[in-house]
Amino acid sequence: MSVTVQRWESDHYMQHAGFVPKLGLGVVEWLAPKPGERVLDIGCGEGSLTETLAAAGCTVVGIDSSAEQVEAARRRGLDARVVDAQALPFRQEFDAVFSNAALHWMKHPDAVIAGVCRALKPGGRFVGECGGAGNVGAIHAALGRALQRRGVDARRVDPWYFPTPEDYRARLESAGLQVRRIERFPRPTPLPTDMAGWLATFAQSFTQALPPAERPSFLGEVLAELEPELRDEEGRWTADYVRLRFAADKPV
Repeated sequence: MSVTVQRWESDHYMQHAGFVPKLGLGVVEWLAPKPGERVLDIGCGEGSLTETLAAAGCTVVGIDSSAEQVEAARRRGLDARVVDAQALPFRQEFDAVFSNAALHWMKHPDAVIAGVCRALKPGGRFVGECGGAGNVGAIHAALGRALQRRGVDARRVDPWYFPTPEDYRARLESAGLQVRRIERFPRPTPLPTDMAGWLATFAQSFTQALPPAERPSFLGEVLAELEPELRDEEGRWTADYVRLRFAADKPV
């Protein structure tokens, strides 16, 4: 069984996960974009942060694996392209490569980092944030247990890669980048709708591992397990996010 292709619909995404680009503004601060720079945005989604970089005076190319998200970014007037970040085609043309909340969807991190190195000019920088080790730990575990009860090995459909700082630092350095800063930190995140909406947005690979008739009971079990830990007395849900943020430089 292979990992299901994750589908992204921009309106649905912004309804259930509009917090993602807003929380990415801290990564933009680490990037410190300068007018006139050429920047590659990996996993640009519907273009909110790409637009922020363009407003700072940068020439930005946004890439994403989702044609739906790329189309939404183009409607903002952005240069957005459907590209697999694990096979970047660029050669020494960017002053910086930026990524927010996308790298953990890419199961071949060394290929991503190698492509980033090729894409950067000498002296360029790679700044990003993704899910770190322990990200959505309770959610991840509940999904895995519910699949296991149905005879499905969750590892075979798990779409996520959540590295430790030590792991990601080693990968960056092995590719020849100099790590300036790397941090892992918890960021419990209140959800704008509910956990059912979060699961529908982000956990498709787990749900679609089952026949359609089994999916409602599967999701019901996951929600019931998570409710005592992640839903408060007023009915508000929080996702147990843990983030990994880093800045690395390509030697001159």
